[in-house]
Amino acid sequence: MQKRFLPLTGALALAALISGPVHAQTEIQWWHSMGGALGEWVNDLAKDYNASQTQYKIVPTFKGSYDESMTAAIAAFRSGNAPHILQVFEVGTATMMASKGAIVPVGKVMQDAGVTFNPAAYVPAVAGYYTAPNGQMLSFPFNSSTPVFHYNKDAFKAAGMDPENPPKTWPEVALAAGKLKAAGHKCPFTTSWVSWTQLESFSAWHNTEFATKGNGMRGIDARLNFNTPLHVRHIENLANMAKTGLFVYKGRGNAADATFVSGECAMTTGSSALYGNIKRNSKFASGIGTLPYYPDVAGAPQNTVIGGASLWVMSGKKADEYKGVAQFFAHLSKPAEAAKSHQRTGYLPVTLESFKLTDASGFYKQNPGTDVSVTQMIRKTTDKSRGIRLGNFVQIRTINDEELEQVWAGKKSAKEALDTAVKRGNEQLERFEKANKS
Repeated sequence: MQKRFLPLTGALALAALISGPVHAQTEIQWWHSMGGALGEWVNDLAKDYNASQTQYKIVPTFKGSYDESMTAAIAAFRSGNAPHILQVFEVGTATMMASKGAIVPVGKVMQDAGVTFNPAAYVPAVAGYYTAPNGQMLSFPFNSSTPVFHYNKDAFKAAGMDPENPPKTWPEVALAAGKLKAAGHKCPFTTSWVSWTQLESFSAWHNTEFATKGNGMRGIDARLNFNTPLHVRHIENLANMAKTGLFVYKGRGNAADATFVSGECAMTTGSSALYGNIKRNSKFASGIGTLPYYPDVAGAPQNTVIGGASLWVMSGKKADEYKGVAQFFAHLSKPAEAAKSHQRTGYLPVTLESFKLTDASGFYKQNPGTDVSVTQMIRKTTDKSRGIRLGNFVQIRTINDEELEQVWAGKKSAKEALDTAVKRGNEQLERFEKANKS
């Protein structure tokens, strides 16, 4: 029997009829600063969302450190080639808010796209930080962290201490450090992100001002105020611990994290997001406790402040592209998705529902201490503990590092260093205020 073939043009027409019209996906560019395992997490978020629908394609691109990605995005914006979504660390928030015309508030993006968006669904201390005085949420809470107390349970046991009972106050930290040192530990206590853990979060945790104007939340004319007797007392105590080998300074940023994960240092104050690294790479049993406080300070403990970053939407894009951004943010906000991210990384759950879902799943019982970051943040905030939002904050943190390094080296007293840090930092705030006065 002779086979009959359709002419080529007929075959193509039939194929087109069967497959239906083909629509090109709308690409959404997302610039981020997540490397290593966290970079894999970001890529998985994009991949999962892309697989869940056919209209939009999220394209994540690693652009280096937070500083580097912000600089690259500003340059790209000026040349008309900015990404749709930019991940910005929390200390860049005031700078982004002052970048008039460069960003579109996330609340507006969601509203214009007709996507249900309720700021009250997010963890209050997180949502509040990224919300303008007029009540509009400016950026999407993405990878928020908070400082917690990480400790080596095996080291505690070897030093004759209860591994299930970490120190809760600063006097108890000093006592535990003494026992660890006596047991042979060369680095009983260290800390990462010194300004964030020992000045910024320390202030909020003790319901004490770090800066005026509600820590800058109420205006760009804020001034630093972390040279009070309480702050001086705390830095003096750490300096005395440094002299006796109970506290070992390991460098700026998160340099100390590696020394805890390796087992070199037995206790550290650092990001809750260190949990994922500890879980994957440490060879010892570890625990998480709340940030230490001074029990004689009225109002302590209050709540800690956030670190990490949020997602900002850049201006100058098409309406359809903004719809894609809104749909993606709605996807990330789903309780199951947000819970999965929280459990994988140690970052805070972005919504209250994802916290409840994680709790109901038994995750916190199976991984004791992983709820500490949330319970520290979901307390009611005050004017002094809502968050710290200052201009030129990156430069202020560098100044704080420089001045405190003089203390750890025994070259300056705590009071002298804090007074100088406040003076130098206020010069940065004055510069920012002058540049951004409308």
